[in-house]
Amino acid sequence: MGEVRGFFYPRTASGRSSLIPRPPWYYSGDLLTVEYRTDPARVAELLPAPLTLAEDDPGAVALIWADWQSCSSSREELLDPVRSQYKEAFVVVRCAFEGRTYSRCVHIWVDKDFAIARGIHQGYPKKLGSMWQTRPHPFSQAAPRLAPGAVFGATLAAGDRRLAEAVLHLTGESENGGFVNGHPMAHHRVLPGIGRGDADAHAELIESGASQVDAGQAWRGDVELRLFDSPTEELARLEVHEIIGGFYRQVGVVWDGGRSLARLTGSDREA
Repeated sequence: MGEVRGFFYPRTASGRSSLIPRPPWYYSGDLLTVEYRTDPARVAELLPAPLTLAEDDPGAVALIWADWQSCSSSREELLDPVRSQYKEAFVVVRCAFEGRTYSRCVHIWVDKDFAIARGIHQGYPKKLGSMWQTRPHPFSQAAPRLAPGAVFGATLAAGDRRLAEAVLHLTGESENGGFVNGHPMAHHRVLPGIGRGDADAHAELIESGASQVDAGQAWRGDVELRLFDSPTEELARLEVHEIIGGFYRQVGVVWDGGRSLARLTGSDREA
């Protein structure tokens, strides 16, 4: 029997086919963030044990569009851009565990398979989707500059149905890019049991976050957000009660692993 290699599946003799390389992973991207308030009960239903609602502003939600370029330590992906560029849109709420406030991604859509594989490892519930956002550029013939008066649009769709759309009008500089996604992430990593009706074979609460962040000037603005229902998605359940604000920021991030917070008993599933 031969030895197989690779950080993630598929593992092969050479390891070249692995969907994702070994961390650390490097990201550079543009983030358009819309923060709003919803019914805290709708947030609570997305927080499995042992997580609870955050004490402060428990109904706060961030819907974030991100246009990424990413790579491993070798940087080889940057010379083959199809391996490095992708887009995503993700929904973040806040929660609490053992007296500490965490951020948690409760919905996320991406447009590349390697991004889904990274999500499995990190506990992000990634699905395929179609995300688009206006890109800034220093020459404004066909793009806004990062300056007051700039207007950005963003859309999200999955399963041939539009799920969200936003329009952000920049009004000025901001001290930050929002507060909902400002904590370490608390995610569940689960592996369903193989037998019919089996409990989860693996269930773990983990903490992760960036090991390094470089952030450009944050901008804030007036934002409009619309959510749409779908037979296969539940974003619209986090209905918009009050807009907090819109933000735009360019960032660089390094991710290099997390840590286990709790090993959980696998829950029973429907047969």
